[in-house]
Amino acid sequence: MLEHIERDLISEIHLEPIQAKVYLLINTRGMMSVSEIAENVGIEMAEAQKTAADLVEKGALIDISEKFEAMHPRFTAVNMYRRMCEQKNIKFKQNKTVDNIGVVLEPLYDDARTGSSKSG
Repeated sequence: MLEHIERDLISEIHLEPIQAKVYLLINTRGMMSVSEIAENVGIEMAEAQKTAADLVEKGALIDISEKFEAMHPRFTAVNMYRRMCEQKNIKFKQNKTVDNIGVVLEPLYDDARTGSSKSG
């Protein structure tokens, strides 16, 4: 399931593969420091820092006291898509694939933050 979402983030929102991996990691596991991101994804700290900073700029993550947290996926997926459309001069319109990213990630996002899933 997450592999499909990762492909959609790359194809529809034009995230780099490493950005998609980090975005999904923080959505599904919760807030993380740069060192935790690097360890979980298997990348150097500098690359983890750059990737997280790039995702903050794209509106996917927020920086809270040297840790990175994802905002709610229903909003972030659409907002990242809207920003990508603006940057590439593409007419923004509803995209069911992008909408579905938020729908699929929402229970995982909630579970990572509350320890209980609505879907279970």
